[in-house]
Amino acid sequence: MASKSLRLAVLTGGSTGLGLALCEALAERGYRVLEFSRSAPHAYSVHLDLASPSDSHRIAAAAMADVGDVAELLVIHNAGTLDPIGPASRQDPAAVLAQLNTNFTSAILVLSAIVARFQATPCRKVVANISSGAAQKGYAGWSLYCAAKAGMENYVRALALEQQMQAQPFIPVNIDPGVIDTGMQAFIRSASAADFPELARFIRRKEEGGLVPPVQVAAAVCRILALPSLDFGARYEVGDYA
Repeated sequence: MASKSLRLAVLTGGSTGLGLALCEALAERGYRVLEFSRSAPHAYSVHLDLASPSDSHRIAAAAMADVGDVAELLVIHNAGTLDPIGPASRQDPAAVLAQLNTNFTSAILVLSAIVARFQATPCRKVVANISSGAAQKGYAGWSLYCAAKAGMENYVRALALEQQMQAQPFIPVNIDPGVIDTGMQAFIRSASAADFPELARFIRRKEEGGLVPPVQVAAAVCRILALPSLDFGARYEVGDYA
């Protein structure tokens, strides 16, 4: 059982990139970290494949059942995939479902399991969705990713309205991390211009040093999460806290 003084941070997609930097930054700030990912590389990881919604909910609920009382809870949905890039009409239906499940359906199921477990817990509780500019702008070749990111942002806004009616509410927020130097950016640059017409611009951004290191972004995310007065359903830009 956990101590009542436990400050817990639960993340999806903490194996590499921004997620890994967030795990390390939060651990340095005194949080016990619990990470969900398919590769599950850390001692504090739980194997969870977001491509499978039913398994995702079951595994997340079981992991939360093993956690005792908490004094503070941060929940960060960071996991995401751009694979496959290209028009949805050209993709295998299984690949379409896998991306939408990872970026949207399973994300909601995991967050729902955590909210249900700790809804009545009287402490500071934050749900943060790591969003993207793709939530507010369409990109040719990213229709699935854009749809899921926009859906998650609106889910968080609606969740915020629901939580304000609770006696012990979570504070749901969206966080736009900006453009980060991660494996996802490398994957984008490996695409074909036929699948992703803006390819050249993303290649130039890397060549011109326009990508921000994950550690720097993670520090800004932590500053946002530590704000004494987070607004329910608000969208925070990392660039404002860098």
